[in-house]
Order: sequence, then C-alpha cells, then structure tokens
Amino acid sequence: MAVQSAQVSAKARKELGSRANKRLRDAGMLPGVIYGHKEAIVPVTLHRKEVVDHLNHGAHLFDLSLDGKNEKVLVKEVQYNHLGTEVLHVDFARVSLDEKVKVTVPIELKGTPKGEADGGVLQQILMTLEVECLVTEIPDLIRHNVAEMALNDVVHIKDLKLPTGVRAIPDGELIVATVKEILEVVPEAVTEEGAAEPEVIGRKPAEGEEAAAEGAAGAPAAEEKKGSTEKK
Repeated sequence: MAVQSAQVSAKARKELGSRANKRLRDAGMLPGVIYGHKEAIVPVTLHRKEVVDHLNHGAHLFDLSLDGKNEKVLVKEVQYNHLGTEVLHVDFARVSLDEKVKVTVPIELKGTPKGEADGGVLQQILMTLEVECLVTEIPDLIRHNVAEMALNDVVHIKDLKLPTGVRAIPDGELIVATVKEILEVVPEAVTEEGAAEPEVIGRKPAEGEEAAAEGAAGAPAAEEKKGSTEKK
C-alpha cells in the first residue's frame, strides 16, 4: 500500500543561520529547504509537530502549500540532534507524479517462526530496504511473514514480496533474517586442586657440572673449619 501525500503548509524563511533556526525551534517551528527541478532553493518554516507526526507515521511524500502555491515534494534528508530524539531540519526535493525516486523504507517481519520450537531464534539482519518506484507508489513498509521459517532457514532480499512497480536496489542475495540456534558458551572452571605448579624452564646441568657445583658449595665451609683448627 502506497503512502498518501501528507498535507503541510510552509512559509518562506528570511532569517538564516543557527541562531535564527534555534529561535524557530524554541517557538515550535521547524526550519527546512525545498530544492530541485532546476528551480531556486527556498528556505522554509513549517510547524514542527505537524511534520514530525507525519514522519513518525512513515510519510515520504508531501503536498506542501507555500505562499498559495502547492508543490509535491519528497523528504530527502532529516537532521536530528546528537541524541537522535529531536528533528532539527528537513530537506525536501521537488518531484513529479510520473517521476521514479529512490527511497528507504522499513522492513517488518510478521509471525512466529516454526523453527523456534526447535530452539531457533529469529534474528533480523536488515531493518530497512532501499527501493525505486514512482513517487505515487512509495510503500510505507515492506512486510514479510516468517511463520514458515524452520531452524537454519534464511530470508534474502530476493525472497521479499514487493508491491507492483517497486524494485529493490541492493543485491538480492543479501540476508534479511535468519532462524538459528544460539549456543551458550560456558567457560571452563579452574579449581585450586587441579591447578598445576609452574614448571621452571632452564638448562639442566650435566653430571660433571652438578658434582663440581656441589664441591664448590662445600669448599668455603671446609676452609672455614680448617682455619679454626689451625688457630687452636
């Protein structure tokens, strides 16, 4: 199902710059620009809540009323704050109804895979999909039923059922979702009883060297005993 055009109104924006944009946002407004079709770039001001509500519902295509003139525009870029929680700016591109565009839409998986009964876990690898279609045929999302996925099954982009006239841009072999068993890795327990003493690595002395070493060690003691007897 294609998304219906969202109706919004805008006013030409004369004050530019970060400070002016902040004042607009503080007043509940949203700065943006309109460009494309070899026409002039027009900075605009919109009602922030109105635009954000449409964006949150997946709107891509807008019917924008500006100074008594209606234009069909497509959302090209949405700028958020560093937390990703607040819309700061929106870029719109002028489009025609017979024009093909590239947009990114979410992928929604429905159902419970039968492979979960065998210990499998559904993992969604791809959350969105870039598609090409007419501006009037932009889908709000791509939905895929995963109920028949067994253990170790994989869904690729080529397996998705796209609406008529909608073409996927990425390679069809890219993985969208899998059902796999997640194995828990248990580290080996090391006990004090089983701990081995460290081996001291070094050159083992030869038999003659060992005897010489023992003789050298006993020499000082013998000399000391001899000296003590002579004094007596």
